[in-house]
Amino acid sequence: MAALRAVLGYRGVPTPRPPPGQSRRAAGGLLQRLGQWFYEMEAAVAWGERLQRQRLQRRNAYHGFLRDTYGDNVAAAVFTLSCGGGVRFEGQEHWIRPEGRWQPEVLRLRDVPVVALDLSGSPLTYNGLDNLVPLTRLQHLDLSGCPHLDDWALGRLHVFGDSLRELSVARCPRVTERGLATLHHLRELQRLDVAGVHVSSPGLVRILLEEMLPGCQVLGMDLGDGTGTGTPTPLGERKPPT
Repeated sequence: MAALRAVLGYRGVPTPRPPPGQSRRAAGGLLQRLGQWFYEMEAAVAWGERLQRQRLQRRNAYHGFLRDTYGDNVAAAVFTLSCGGGVRFEGQEHWIRPEGRWQPEVLRLRDVPVVALDLSGSPLTYNGLDNLVPLTRLQHLDLSGCPHLDDWALGRLHVFGDSLRELSVARCPRVTERGLATLHHLRELQRLDVAGVHVSSPGLVRILLEEMLPGCQVLGMDLGDGTGTGTPTPLGERKPPT
């Protein structure tokens, strides 16, 4: 067809063109197909987001049956391990991780208080804390890198005010200075890691945290740091005071 058009044009014969009505119908059909494609893509994206929200809600569901059957410590331990985290009971040196056969050990320790939880990088949300707030002897809590942890969730940590010694909220993208301000209830806190938490005035926020928690070592948000970022320290590893 291209060759025919070239020959006809060269000989001075006008190239045949489709009728105007046919061109408009073809253009209209193309626009309709494009509109349908965009609609289907939008529906697929919305369905995927809804599926992710439902999955996140299931992972943060309240383990009421376990709590009623085995107690607060087992419910908190099972929830943490189901999120890929680690648990340490009182009197233990080692962490229980989901890679091994943890069920028999957790059930055997049902009457032993949970003193440390590692939920770093987990999908923990505000609702998921329902499984943790009944703990009365929790001393170490690592929430670093939790993508869904926000200021409202930090506000729930006040229940650990008499027990919590170490807390990490490093690299939590949804945490702001508003959430950090709620940590003043943690009267026994000795170490707070806020490295990588983005605030508008990191130096000022650090000063306020040190005044709010006078006996606590604050890591991250150095006075000369303009972004609020820093090098987070793993839970249980202490840096010498500067």
